[in-house]
Amino acid sequence: MPKERRVSLNSVPSLALGATGGTLAHPLPAEEQLALLFHQTNLSPHLHHAEGPPQSPQVTADAYAECERIIRHHSKSFFFSSQFLDPETRRAVRALYAFCRTTDDTVDMATDDPAHALAVWVQRARAPYPDPNDPILVAWHDTRTRYQLDPSFIDELLAGVAMDLSINRYASFADLWLYCYRVASVVGLLVMGITGHHPGAEPYAIKLGVALQMTNIVRDVGEDARRGRVYLPQEDLERFGLSADDILAGVYDERFKALMQFQVARAHRLYDESWPGIALLPAESRFAIGAASWVYRGILDKLAANGYNAHTQRAYLTMREKLARMPRIWLATRRVGRR
Repeated sequence: MPKERRVSLNSVPSLALGATGGTLAHPLPAEEQLALLFHQTNLSPHLHHAEGPPQSPQVTADAYAECERIIRHHSKSFFFSSQFLDPETRRAVRALYAFCRTTDDTVDMATDDPAHALAVWVQRARAPYPDPNDPILVAWHDTRTRYQLDPSFIDELLAGVAMDLSINRYASFADLWLYCYRVASVVGLLVMGITGHHPGAEPYAIKLGVALQMTNIVRDVGEDARRGRVYLPQEDLERFGLSADDILAGVYDERFKALMQFQVARAHRLYDESWPGIALLPAESRFAIGAASWVYRGILDKLAANGYNAHTQRAYLTMREKLARMPRIWLATRRVGRR
């Protein structure tokens, strides 16, 4: 099957906003969001490196090994599901994950000025040649050039992380959708740039990305609150008689449980709506992507089993629970592939 590796943002302009069609009050295109970041930090948007010799095979292999270490440590669910990809695709997807994780950590772990730290990272990530001393950038550069990944998608991802520097409240789910699209759906579109796909797969990848990010949001309510962030839409908080201050204060009552139940149901619907897209992936990638979807979706079930207490309990699946889901996932991916 031919691989369509250069999906342009121009081909999915309305899909990024979701079925609601809403946006932030004054959304900035990715390029403008990043330009604002550089303006605020008084840094140049680009680093200019002279062309150097290509990395040796051993340096590149070591760089990919570091990416594997990162995903094994930080995301056991995605490490588990990526095991079902062929070796070349697996290492590329893991390099993408490590790049995304490092980008997030640049903001979340900054000890001084997160905006400056992110701007420097964006400079380095956009450089025509990677820093040979940074294994993440070495592996990521090899992946994005090998698969000719669309730079506009990469800018969307970086712009999504930049949004965390200035936005910590979202008035509506329509507003939140753009953030989820940038930090998660774009990752799915980049993954499809690696695995290949049939025409028409993009809307499903976008919905799956939003479902995955909504899973992160409901799982991490307490952790985000401790950073002063409330991603749950304010219109939803009001619907259940809550406020952002209640979330920051760790309120856990029947109102909060009802709010979380509503968000979990929304995420489940997005997983359901994204599932037919599995049939539009290459046969050899369907089980891995299906496993990623179903295993991560299982976090929602664990959250419900925990009484929707996202303040003090972290919902996750054990290895035994992941393995128990595999036969059903395998059958489901086989069935969807025959449609």
